[in-house]
Amino acid sequence: MTKSLRYALLAAVAVTTAGIATTGGIGRANAQDLVFLSTQLRPIEEAQKVREMVLKGAPKTTYVVDEPSPFTVRMKAEVEANKHTVSVVGALHGELQPLVPMGALDAIDDVAAKVASRGIPAGLMELGKLGSGKQLYIPWMQATYVMVVKKDALPFLPAGADVNALTYEQLAAWGKAIQEKTGQRRIGFPAGPKGLMARFLQGNLYPSYTASMVTEFRSAEAEKMWGDFKAVWASVNPNSTNYDFMQEPLMAGEVWIAWDHVARVKDALTAAPGDYQVVAPPAGPKGRAYMPVVAGLGIAKGAPDRANAVALIEHLSKPETQVLVAKELGFFPVVNATLPADLPAGVKLLSEGVAKTQNAKDAMVALLPIGLGDKGGEFNKVYFDTFQRIVLRNEPIKATLDAQAGAMRDIMTATKAPCWAPDKASDGACPVK
Repeated sequence: MTKSLRYALLAAVAVTTAGIATTGGIGRANAQDLVFLSTQLRPIEEAQKVREMVLKGAPKTTYVVDEPSPFTVRMKAEVEANKHTVSVVGALHGELQPLVPMGALDAIDDVAAKVASRGIPAGLMELGKLGSGKQLYIPWMQATYVMVVKKDALPFLPAGADVNALTYEQLAAWGKAIQEKTGQRRIGFPAGPKGLMARFLQGNLYPSYTASMVTEFRSAEAEKMWGDFKAVWASVNPNSTNYDFMQEPLMAGEVWIAWDHVARVKDALTAAPGDYQVVAPPAGPKGRAYMPVVAGLGIAKGAPDRANAVALIEHLSKPETQVLVAKELGFFPVVNATLPADLPAGVKLLSEGVAKTQNAKDAMVALLPIGLGDKGGEFNKVYFDTFQRIVLRNEPIKATLDAQAGAMRDIMTATKAPCWAPDKASDGACPVK
């Protein structure tokens, strides 16, 4: 990653957070081991790399993974029972925030002092205070979502279209041209049971048309957006409703144009880097929205082994460890680390794609929902259900948006979560017009 790219990425994520959902399971800790509980790097292969490679040289650690909601439940249960097994937690900013009011995170200003020389930008460190005035987590790693294009698709690009600055209308025309010439629907989205389709809708599609994620959910702009996206979907591979990770259909040749999280396309790019380009997601009338991802490391209050918890965070913050994570897992450093010349070509492609996204003249940052607590899954479901009803079942757009807006309003009222960017700040619960 170039220095300019690293700082472009950092500048964007310094004001934002986002989500990534993956799969995995809970591990069992040995009594003598430090327990590191993480919502990140959950898939079996990723977790194994963490255990065998990333944690090499760290204090003896049991790496335990869980999904966000059970993660919060477990931490709350340990606080309430005053029986602590977890020492270090690793999660997204928005997943760590709910731990603050329950008193589950220890202040770690001492750790911040130990890693101060590693070049973590002040904006990211400020995020790690979670509004408390004290350091509650140390930034761990960062990523985002990109669009991957197989070079086989380039001859069918519409006249006048720039693959690095597409609109959704051009994407629809591109997919249609490929389908007409090859007989195949070659666009792909991760709309399977464990895919990240909701993140695409929240972080890319909706803001690009409405400059909103909540307030303008059922606006006239949203109606236009869904009509345009139905035109895109007409050339989407029908197997997309089964896709969880887009790297597999890319490698199989089923899909030539795919959107996903950088970690979920990395294997395809690593296997055949010469076959692909990584580009920014398409733009809508309001801009080219994207959703960065920032994860952090905290120490549980009452941690059984605080001293080694500090040592583990120091280890994970070392430049060489951060470079290893970039090389093996596709998440980029938060520290001032120079990525080596022998970095896999696939990771270099991802770096270029991130740069194109972050540096686009019409780039728009869309934050992951914050303040929803255990309603985050319901919020995602509103988006995915809306997609299913309008795009897959062909239900009327306006009537569907009216109904789904009611479900979203209930969530916002119950959680009292204020608006987050790109919606304008609100006094109290973010309104749904």
